[in-house]
Amino acid sequence: MNMSPEARSEALIEALPYIQQYRGQTFVIKYGGAAMEDEQIVDKFLRDVVFLEAVGINPVLVHGGGKAITSRMRDAGLHARFIDGLRVTDATAIKIVEDTLDKEINPSIVSTINEFGGRAQGFSGKDVFSARRLDKQVVQDGELIDIGFVGEAEGVSIQAIKACVASEIVPVISPIGATVDGVVLNVNADIAAAALATQIGAAKLIFVTDVAGIMRDPAIKESLIPSVTIAQVESLIQQKVIAGGMIPKVRSATAALQKGVKKIHMVGGHIQHCLLLEIFTNAGIGTEIVP
Repeated sequence: MNMSPEARSEALIEALPYIQQYRGQTFVIKYGGAAMEDEQIVDKFLRDVVFLEAVGINPVLVHGGGKAITSRMRDAGLHARFIDGLRVTDATAIKIVEDTLDKEINPSIVSTINEFGGRAQGFSGKDVFSARRLDKQVVQDGELIDIGFVGEAEGVSIQAIKACVASEIVPVISPIGATVDGVVLNVNADIAAAALATQIGAAKLIFVTDVAGIMRDPAIKESLIPSVTIAQVESLIQQKVIAGGMIPKVRSATAALQKGVKKIHMVGGHIQHCLLLEIFTNAGIGTEIVP
């Protein structure tokens, strides 16, 4: 799209107060879904991350990898199953999860950021998140299913992450954790990002998702809710406007707000340059959640 010189200059001026306001602050970004699947969108998203660092904002990425993991499991003859949005992860699957996240996806993100002139360092989540194994079993089709090697973040080790931030290096972290005995567990990336944002004192926690934000009707683009409070979130859950996999995402967001994170954003990863449009424009493109 061709913009006039005046329009280009207005876009830069519109961004200026946001750059001034957030310079020196840390944004934790949960990166997954559609934003990781389309190569063109991946490039634009990671250029946004480099832009944030270049203007003095400190981005910290926690990435997902669900579709790639499902594909690797299928190649190994395993069927992906989920309980309440959590992947059933047996002893074979957890090895696939760890290898896919730490040896394929994480290095690829780091390499792309570096290619775009940024500086990034990869971290296995097992070196960042101490995790507790979830005790969860359900009966499906007459079969008792144990969710397996799945956990939730109980603690966060932030020393190495803070050292990266201080050195203007983007930390890129996979969503796995380890128990005190060193057992690797699959950790929900949304909840891991919220735990990290809380511990590191983030100004913003940004969820890059497969939908544009919180929608009154996902089929109607114009039904996007641009801003909600914690109290309104619970009401929307009761009304089933927020449902399914959005519930744990939104509840982890509100918990982070209550523990000191200043603002939550939910943006559609399918939108090119979604970070810049949400952070540096007056209108934004997603949903913000505020206290």
